[in-house]
Amino acid sequence: QVRIVESGGDLVQTGDSLRLSCTVSGLAFDLYSMGWFRQAPGKEREGVSCISRTGDTRFYEDSVTERFATSRDNAKNSHVLEMDSLKPEDTAMYYCAVFGVPQCPTENIEQLVIDWGQGTQVTVSS
Repeated sequence: QVRIVESGGDLVQTGDSLRLSCTVSGLAFDLYSMGWFRQAPGKEREGVSCISRTGDTRFYEDSVTERFATSRDNAKNSHVLEMDSLKPEDTAMYYCAVFGVPQCPTENIEQLVIDWGQGTQVTVSS
């Protein structure tokens, strides 16, 4: 049984930083690309980042490029999203996701997710 545990969400102020962590068990972590998604109240869920199974390829949603950085440690089955210069529009529930492919998908992104975390709330006050 796959288990995904996320942590790191918090209430912060504009300009602050946060580090979201995700630990995965129950599958061969190093075979799959990993992603972070977020969903703000009243909005659709959107992809934030992706990192390939080896970590050599990373993609970011346009609004977070230069501010967010994703990484992974395959020896620890962990996946991290470092978020800097946070803005109120970053407020959302953030979800760790396992993609069923080794490289980051560029189409049908959500359809390729095989497992989701329970979410961790990030709230950025102005």
